[in-house]
Amino acid sequence: MKLNLKIPLCVFDLETTGVNVTQDRIIEIAVIKLMPNGEMTRKSNRINPTIPIPKEATDITGIGNDDVKDMPTFKEVAKEYAKFFEGCDIAGFNVLKFDMPVLVEEFLRADVEFEYGKKKLIDVQRIFHMMEKRTLSAAVSFYLNRELVDAHSAMADTQATLEVLLAQVERYQNQPVTDTLGKQIGVINNSAESLSQLSSSDLVDLAGRMIRNHKGEAIFNFGKHKGKSVLAVFKDEPAYYDWMMNGDFPLDTKRWLTKIKLSTMGK
Repeated sequence: MKLNLKIPLCVFDLETTGVNVTQDRIIEIAVIKLMPNGEMTRKSNRINPTIPIPKEATDITGIGNDDVKDMPTFKEVAKEYAKFFEGCDIAGFNVLKFDMPVLVEEFLRADVEFEYGKKKLIDVQRIFHMMEKRTLSAAVSFYLNRELVDAHSAMADTQATLEVLLAQVERYQNQPVTDTLGKQIGVINNSAESLSQLSSSDLVDLAGRMIRNHKGEAIFNFGKHKGKSVLAVFKDEPAYYDWMMNGDFPLDTKRWLTKIKLSTMGK
């Protein structure tokens, strides 16, 4: 089924040195831009992460230190990828908890503007788990009735993610989605708006340290203040802001903390 797109949709995947959002780096990136008329443009690069690639990562991706030593750093290609994503919504598999946070960290390190706040974010894994509860390989098997060849190759994973997304929309068109308590939270249809609403509507920062409650207020989603208003915590315990800003939190999380804190100034 053809997606009903108003603007292009960039589906992307990253291979990285590990799974720590703040410390690990990209070693491969692949993006497929799907246009509203169905045309596709592909862009990919292997990346020199500027840090050693652990054996565990090489075992998974097949990419070793020698494979990327002569490749560009992310900083060297950041502007061209920011341009490629410009004016597009974004989709990926587990994109909200991992790929987007890592990508945003890399853009921030490179001092390249990448504003995702107004983009619609579609997490194919989240839709899959809501509807069928399961990895990308399993999704390919379930929706496409084939095995995922070259798993953990960024382009192969990206291509598979796009195909799974299209199959999901066709399979679940107009079906309601419920939460764990059976409450309806949306309906699947072939628009970026509805898919983004199901994937990422309550997130504040990409790491999910803050989410929005039913009133639209930013609340903490971890630790001793979980469920409390961010602004209320900052008012009652000002040192908590400083603790987070000095802690091992993603740059994106710290940027949102500062935005929220500054929003009350002058009021």
